[in-house]
Amino acid sequence: MVMIRVRSRDGLERVTVDNPHMTVSELNTQIEKQLRVPVSKQTLSRNQNLLLAKTPDDILRFTDMSNPQTLISSLGVSHGSMIYLAYEGERTVAGRAVNKAGSFGRKMTMDDLIAKQMRVSRQEKPHCESVSFDRDAASSFQHYVNESLAFAVKRGGFMYGTVSVDGKVDVNFIYEPPQQGTEENLILMRNPDEENLVEAIGLGLGMRKVGFIFTQTIGQNKKDYTLSNSEILQAAELHGQSGLKEWVTALVKLEVNEDGGADVHFEAFQMSDMCVRLFKEGWFETDIKGDADPKISRMKKDVVVGVKDTKEVDNDFFLVVVKIMDHQGPLSSTFPIENRNTPVTMRALKNHLDRTKSFPFVKRISDFHLLLLVAKYLDISSDVPALAECVQAQTTVPEGYQLLIESMASA
Repeated sequence: MVMIRVRSRDGLERVTVDNPHMTVSELNTQIEKQLRVPVSKQTLSRNQNLLLAKTPDDILRFTDMSNPQTLISSLGVSHGSMIYLAYEGERTVAGRAVNKAGSFGRKMTMDDLIAKQMRVSRQEKPHCESVSFDRDAASSFQHYVNESLAFAVKRGGFMYGTVSVDGKVDVNFIYEPPQQGTEENLILMRNPDEENLVEAIGLGLGMRKVGFIFTQTIGQNKKDYTLSNSEILQAAELHGQSGLKEWVTALVKLEVNEDGGADVHFEAFQMSDMCVRLFKEGWFETDIKGDADPKISRMKKDVVVGVKDTKEVDNDFFLVVVKIMDHQGPLSSTFPIENRNTPVTMRALKNHLDRTKSFPFVKRISDFHLLLLVAKYLDISSDVPALAECVQAQTTVPEGYQLLIESMASA
């Protein structure tokens, strides 16, 4: 049994045939029988531009399937193949009348056809089995936005860790790039040189970038959405850039508890495959007007949601919930963190080394944020990965590196 897909001005339909080597004439007969389009009214082609033809003369130019004795297999038509059908007149499709204006009817444009394929529905299962946060890294991030920023402005960072073969993501440190946060928006001022250092450290630690974490403000909590339209755009862009199917988007916010107080709450999502695809292909309206509903993402062209063609999609359709866990990772998170209100200086390095001098040296430097400060004075291609590898394996740090770091602290 062979299934052939037939796309016409009415959308996508299917024809089932027994013989994969039948002639075009026999296929015409099956289309008449199964789709109720008379053979005399049919024009078939493997060229999708047939559906854009506006006049009978235009249609007659498509001759690749015009010979009734040609075997369909010689045209590359086999199980699952797509062919295109133009026809005159009217017919009933799936129990409903299809009313076409004019003898050849209103032809669907390619945009119409593409929109019919862009069906937005909820993705039931994430590619990421779960996400587990290192307790110290998560605590340091949420403590800063709670105590220092009071959840008044947004804050974000990139999560680094590992992905297991079964799709479990472990987040072991959070890198906070230069940024500017307001109550509604988060602008990441990416520093390629610094991010190259972060990647080199991650490589030495056996870790990679696995997601994006950001906060919502108290003002946002009063609004009725999970993620705003601007947050959807930012999250979809970063997810798309990552090339990682298990990429996680994490949200941190304050929620009112049963006693009327406020608790810090973590949520984790993946952006749906369709969301990332729509963003990559430029379907999203990225110029968000001031009066736009923040819980709705607007498209440049119609997509199908349920049975409705629309340019407006509820943001929740794009979110796939990910289970959250926690763990104690291999790194500490006590060293001052980059790109916050207070610059990190060598004084911080000295204080940290003095405070931890009872530990082995490799243990004293087992903190991503310390490694990032030190890495700015090392060779990115050799020294940075080598030092990070010592931390990963918890092996003795070569004396040259130890003396260099101690001299930095004493400068």
